Amino acid sequence: MSRADTDDYANLFLRDTPMFDTRAPAEYEKGSFPHTASLPLMTDAERARVGTCYKREGQQAAIELGHQLVSGATREARLQQWLDFARAHPDGYLFCWRGGLRSQTVQQWLQDSGIEYPRVLGGYKAMRRFLIDTTERVLAAAPLVVIAGRTGCGKTDLLNGLPGSIDLEGLAHHRGSSFGRRPGGQPSQIDFENRLAIDLLRLDYSLPGRPILLEDESLLIGRCALPHTLRTLMASAPRVLVEQDLEARVEHSYRHYILDKLDEWQAELGPEEGFSAYATDLQDSLARLQRRLGGARHRELERILLQALEEQAAGESGLHREWIRILLRDYYDPMYDYQLSQKQELIVFRGPSAAVRDYLRALPGLPH
Repeated sequence: MSRADTDDYANLFLRDTPMFDTRAPAEYEKGSFPHTASLPLMTDAERARVGTCYKREGQQAAIELGHQLVSGATREARLQQWLDFARAHPDGYLFCWRGGLRSQTVQQWLQDSGIEYPRVLGGYKAMRRFLIDTTERVLAAAPLVVIAGRTGCGKTDLLNGLPGSIDLEGLAHHRGSSFGRRPGGQPSQIDFENRLAIDLLRLDYSLPGRPILLEDESLLIGRCALPHTLRTLMASAPRVLVEQDLEARVEHSYRHYILDKLDEWQAELGPEEGFSAYATDLQDSLARLQRRLGGARHRELERILLQALEEQAAGESGLHREWIRILLRDYYDPMYDYQLSQKQELIVFRGPSAAVRDYLRALPGLPH
């Protein structure tokens, strides 16, 4: 039995429905959705030619040109990709920009090959609009609680163990500091916003109207910007402050920004190339702070970092703790303390991780 086309966007996202995007590659790269494959009807160049034809000669001429460009072996190769996806994902859907000609064409070619495969009505534009509206709607209904604390106090780890939380750094694929870059790069701004909206949608379905827990973040997480509404609400939301001593924060930073970072780079690129990329990443991250650190302090930290990398290449990584300690104590802590001093009236609880965890788990409306 064939499945009908759908405009049930909430269900698509809540179920992690597999979809394929028939828009051109450049459109997909600008933004799409999780669990979505790029299987375009036309390349960027082909789409540009068809668009020019449409403006000059009208729709029918553009359609005819499109069929000429995507014909013969080219058509068969693309059709095979669509058939393979449909067979691998019998519960999936296809879409284009507005649920119009491109997705209808692909759907018809699949049908001609013996497979009935449904479209998303309204296409990308309607789904994107749904997610933007979802973000605004959920944020208007649910109170926010922000988990704050000095760099290295384990806010993200704490957050991820609590119901009702959203990991903004995870969505941005970035650890949130100058040293937060991760292999594989970050999602586009639209992809980041779409992922955030889907997480908000999930919380709205599982814990409607209940507090949403978020880590204190600046406007940018790497290159991903928080949506304006979220940033505005977070600025005035109550804060729960995690307090950890300096050595505990040094160890946390060492584990995440040294050991875990190296593991990620080597998993991506292999042992030797991964270590080289990891070392370059650390040096570039420190270089970005040169102006704020000042020349003398930057040179001293750079010296320790280079020595630590040399020792790490030989099998001993412990010296990294020295430059991390100096950076936390002399740079990050004063900066964060100043920022927090502007929001003292928003702090509703403070304490070590275990106490903060107990406090947050006891918030009304959250499962214990």
